[in-house]
Amino acid sequence: MNEHPPRRTARRIRAVRHAMTATAAAGLALTALVPTSASASASASAAPAAAPRPDVVQQRLDALVKADGMPAALATVDTYLPGLLRGDGVDGRNITVRQLLQHTSGLPDYMLAPALLDFTTIQYRYFEPRELLDGALAQRAVFAPGTGWGYSNTNYLVAGLLIQKVTGRPYAEEVTRRVIDRIGLRHTYLPATGETALREPHPHGYLNTGDTGEPASGARLVDYTEMDSSMAWAAGAVVSTNSDLNAFYGALLGGRLLPAAQLAQMRSTVPAELLGPGVRYGLGIQSRPLSCGGLVWGHGGTAPGHRSRGGVTEDGRAANITVTTVPEPPAAEHVTDAVDAALCR
Repeated sequence: MNEHPPRRTARRIRAVRHAMTATAAAGLALTALVPTSASASASASAAPAAAPRPDVVQQRLDALVKADGMPAALATVDTYLPGLLRGDGVDGRNITVRQLLQHTSGLPDYMLAPALLDFTTIQYRYFEPRELLDGALAQRAVFAPGTGWGYSNTNYLVAGLLIQKVTGRPYAEEVTRRVIDRIGLRHTYLPATGETALREPHPHGYLNTGDTGEPASGARLVDYTEMDSSMAWAAGAVVSTNSDLNAFYGALLGGRLLPAAQLAQMRSTVPAELLGPGVRYGLGIQSRPLSCGGLVWGHGGTAPGHRSRGGVTEDGRAANITVTTVPEPPAAEHVTDAVDAALCR
């Protein structure tokens, strides 16, 4: 590349756009109540359960059974975002928070919507979260909730909306207060609305358009250092550095961000070998086997112009590696191999 970064060490200036917010969203969403069932029932032989305050819905169900002679009465109520998730095979009443964070919801990925397929046309375009969600709901569900695994950025989009609903505050404000400021990440931030430039010294990031232009000229690289990151929102609209990512994953896995019980839930995993051999996915975080034994826990990040991979081991070793374009195979696997080498040296 012809770009030359400022005269500072690469370790200090490597500012990257990263999907750390995926893990942060998972941590914040864990503070909400996870609905284990979307239905309530009443039968003629069961007495109403005691509760701190009257449950009007339950009382009406009981009345249908006891007074009106119905054999049973059941009600389904959206708990957090009523009516939001409706589409072809998509019904939010059947999706739990755990399924969102573990990518077992079956929600289609909004990044596959036509409006987002050509990054060269949307570099500076602003997207509302609802517009992104509409792009997902225009697609058919990938599978029924809880019956499969498939990474979908839509899960984190919905998790961000859930955080705003539960807290009553903007998503970026909650991530900043509860994560970034709490553990002192000095070079990590969520860009403000309309903010496209990076705030600190940085290398440039390049989008590989695949357009060779002329024969034998090689792929055309478009400078994508500046961008409107609203296209990623809760799925990855964050700027960070490798050192801050190391600090974040160290604090998370070291128990400084979540109570032990919630961290244990986060580390409860399901197979996710679509991401690589032996990879398992928890609640917003994944584990990957190391060649030297043990696991690395973390979450990669990809945006037009940048990709990062890394995490932290059980004994606290941390490594994150960033490249300034999105690599194609086999170079993509080589980035993961470099993380393995850094942690196993």
